[in-house]
Amino acid sequence: MNSWKKKVAGITLASLAVASLSACGSNNNNSGEGASGSPAASPSASASASASASASTDTSKPVTLTMLVSGSKAASGEDFELDTLPKLVKEKFPNVSLEVQKLPDDQYYTAVKAKLASGEGPDYFLVFPKLANMGAIEVAKAGYAADLSDLSFWDNFSQSAKNDMSYEGKTYAVSKGMDILGAYYNKDLFAEAGITEIPKDWPSFLAAADKLKAAGITPITMGDKDPWVIQFGMYQLAANSVYPSDPEFDTKLQTGETHFSDAGWIKTINQYKELYDKGYVSKNSLGMASAQAMQQFVDGKAAMIFTGTWDLPGVTAKGAADFERGFFSLPGNDAGQPVYASASTAAGYAINAKSKNLDVAKQVFEYMFDGQSPLFQAWAASNTSIPVYTGLKPNNDMFNDVLADIQSTGHAYYFSNQMWPAGVSDVMQTKFSEIIGGKKTTAEDVAKAMQAKYDELNK
Repeated sequence: MNSWKKKVAGITLASLAVASLSACGSNNNNSGEGASGSPAASPSASASASASASASTDTSKPVTLTMLVSGSKAASGEDFELDTLPKLVKEKFPNVSLEVQKLPDDQYYTAVKAKLASGEGPDYFLVFPKLANMGAIEVAKAGYAADLSDLSFWDNFSQSAKNDMSYEGKTYAVSKGMDILGAYYNKDLFAEAGITEIPKDWPSFLAAADKLKAAGITPITMGDKDPWVIQFGMYQLAANSVYPSDPEFDTKLQTGETHFSDAGWIKTINQYKELYDKGYVSKNSLGMASAQAMQQFVDGKAAMIFTGTWDLPGVTAKGAADFERGFFSLPGNDAGQPVYASASTAAGYAINAKSKNLDVAKQVFEYMFDGQSPLFQAWAASNTSIPVYTGLKPNNDMFNDVLADIQSTGHAYYFSNQMWPAGVSDVMQTKFSEIIGGKKTTAEDVAKAMQAKYDELNK
């Protein structure tokens, strides 16, 4: 069995009930227990660790650390990674300068892989969970990421977040938290179209989209020129149409017991196709970049956009229209069945195993995640993901209803691509783009291409 299969075989594929409850439920109380059930590090212990880190830093010579991450610069105010992080690192470690580069998502993967492969990689880089592209398993196997298991703060992070950034018992990245995919919506436009309740199943969602379209309002905007956004709707639908009936679908996929051509994935693809077939998604979405779609939403020109908690700054940026935003899980469920959310461990920071300043880079992490330093406070305040660090609460109440439902029911499943070899989601995006573009590609064609790619990689 391939080593990635061995790793995945140990991952619990049921709903995220345990992960969500351990990450957020314990964060919202004062029990003094970490998300993993271990005692939280005391302030004195954290301070001691920080003092030790500071004391062991070589202050006799200047050190330059580099960081490469993906995303867009904050729409307003300081950007944590580009502005705040370098400043606070310099305040604590005067001899250390941190140079940060932030690239658009589509450029990041190519750039960071090329740099790491050439031996010229940054000291810090962004890593995703499990098997995702630039996932923890990939970078660990390639020898790109340093083992961070010896750092002192792990008891303060949920065990699930730690596990999702681990490979063969060693942890390689620090997750920002838990992310949830959903539909951000314009409450004013919903009211204008006469929608008085959040849709709770697929038929009522289609009915709401139909009301919006009939009122002359674009129901959904998506920047499909950046094909990775196709995942944002697809995985929410899969959480309702694939996994509730077969939580072990992806494990069985490894052994050939299940296939993408099975009923669940065909239904999922057809559901997403239906939104385009009925004209609910903005016209010419294939010619619209994700940033343009976001602008269309904040300008009040579309009622919904599918993306995740990480996109909160963009979704709440000031546009041409003032309106109240909301957030709900895209309900791919049949009438009478519960809604399942699509939620997963968020991306996080790794350290280059070949860094010339590995010890210093680790000391910065000790300070950043000590639970009390100015850098920790700034990281926590700027983090749009749902916290998985003991004692922290979400920074925005927009997600409260979805989060409360996950915590009370356990109705959530991971992002599908985190259980697939890198490359399968790319094929899904490419083939589904053909449907968006008006070709006669069917759901069966998309599933067949996904399966062929999976079989190619699953050797």
